[in-house]
Amino acid sequence: MSKLSIPAFLIAALCMLPMAAVVFAAAGAGFDTVLSLGETVLPRYAGTTALLCLIVGVATGIIGTGAAWLVANTRFPGRRLFEVGLVLPLVYPAYIIAYAYTDLLDHPGLVQSALRDLTGWGPRDYWFPEIRSLGGVAAMLTFVLYPYVYLLARAAFLQQSSTAFIAARTLGQGPWRAAFKVSIPIARPAIAGGILLALMETLADYGTAAYFGVQTLATGIYVSWFGLFDRAAAAQLALCLLIVALVLATLEKQQRAKQRHYNAASRFEQMKPARLHGLASFAAIAWCGLPILLGFFLPTAILISLAWGRFDILFTPRYLGFLQHSLTLAAIAGVLTVAAAIVLAYNGRVRATAASRVAISIAGIGYAVPGGVIAVGLLFPFAAFDNMLDQFMEARFGIDTGLLITGSIWLLIAAYMVRFMAIALNAVESGLTAVHPNMDAAARTLGSGPWATLRRVHAPILRPSILTALLIVFVDVMKELPATLIMRPFNYDTLAVQAHRLASDERLQEAAVPSLVIGAVGVLPVILLIRSIGRERAQSQAQTPLRGRYEPA
Repeated sequence: MSKLSIPAFLIAALCMLPMAAVVFAAAGAGFDTVLSLGETVLPRYAGTTALLCLIVGVATGIIGTGAAWLVANTRFPGRRLFEVGLVLPLVYPAYIIAYAYTDLLDHPGLVQSALRDLTGWGPRDYWFPEIRSLGGVAAMLTFVLYPYVYLLARAAFLQQSSTAFIAARTLGQGPWRAAFKVSIPIARPAIAGGILLALMETLADYGTAAYFGVQTLATGIYVSWFGLFDRAAAAQLALCLLIVALVLATLEKQQRAKQRHYNAASRFEQMKPARLHGLASFAAIAWCGLPILLGFFLPTAILISLAWGRFDILFTPRYLGFLQHSLTLAAIAGVLTVAAAIVLAYNGRVRATAASRVAISIAGIGYAVPGGVIAVGLLFPFAAFDNMLDQFMEARFGIDTGLLITGSIWLLIAAYMVRFMAIALNAVESGLTAVHPNMDAAARTLGSGPWATLRRVHAPILRPSILTALLIVFVDVMKELPATLIMRPFNYDTLAVQAHRLASDERLQEAAVPSLVIGAVGVLPVILLIRSIGRERAQSQAQTPLRGRYEPA
């Protein structure tokens, strides 16, 4: 085993540890706990989670696919702005826009207050949809997660050849019918992959469901651990959530593999988008504009109005501490996660063995596992280790060591690494594919070992990919809530934790300030996505004269 393989396998083992620990902890809890959960909370948690996933999956699929098809295959006023604007809702995590919509739509909010003022109705004289409900959670998640489907579906539509579309039109199908029967089915693997990504984020959500009082498997883990102090129940709920998440991750991987089979003809003939007029143009603008309005502009306006006049609290020592904690955790986690991803990906390149591929696959599973599951999985083994060490040191030397690992930020950073390793791996691996193997061979011929080749040859070429991975992991750590809530050291709160605490106390005006800071940081990866979309468009326009074109009637 090489010096490069040892750290790679240790990183994979760390990523595997929380999942294995959850399995062992749940199995060791006994059947009594399982039966008790089955008779009490498990059916309710599982049913709510399943229904939430169903609503979010259908809604994100319809919105994301429709918007992607419109911007890729049609032309209407403002299409280019919508093409990049449709990714803006990724700026906010769902729990933050939940705070904004609660202030707008709750009983004392602007909408219902205006309705009562206009009509003279009392609180019992009318019906209004309840924002603090399963439907409210589904709406918040849909607003921020549909871009997953949009981005993958848009890429699939742009890569399609017009050959199949021409054949459908030749057989008498109209343009819209041909789209539903040909274009969308061909892009189905990408659409399904986007929906599965949205479902994994839905399973991982804690902040939105907890704030709206909706009981899901994710909220059940936190309640069992901290509310009921039932570690066995928390472990078995985490196991249930882990199983569902791994099933979704497997399905997503299969759908991603299928995406390689539908774009072979795109180099030969590219379809010219149809131009929309009149009512069709208005409908396209509404379809693409409403998700941006509801998922980004309206929540931003509400949060700014709530925080207006309170931004000075950001400069108080207390809030500067929250900001420092968030930035520290995000920076350290980003650097360590990307460094670990480089080791894993480079080991897979230098030693393309079955073991290295398995190590990469194991490390990439973490993104499918909710933060609460990872937190429970890491706390069990390290708390046991801390207790054993404390007992040994006190018995042998009379020293009380306390919780050395469990109560530190390093275990929390380890949870972040497990959770977001897949993001860093994807960025680094995509960068490595741009390095021709002959460059490795030339460096080795000149006497450079693997580490020297990585430092001198690959690192300069990988710099954009490394910076992208650092930025995305940094922002995701800033937004992560469930793992931070469960594992943070005592009196070590972050902006996300503070926003959640204030909102839970119905202090929405104060919660808006840290929420806006988190949203401002979230703009950074969205800018990267927008730049990527611009590059794709430029490349497509540059290649268009070399391709055949077909303009639908």
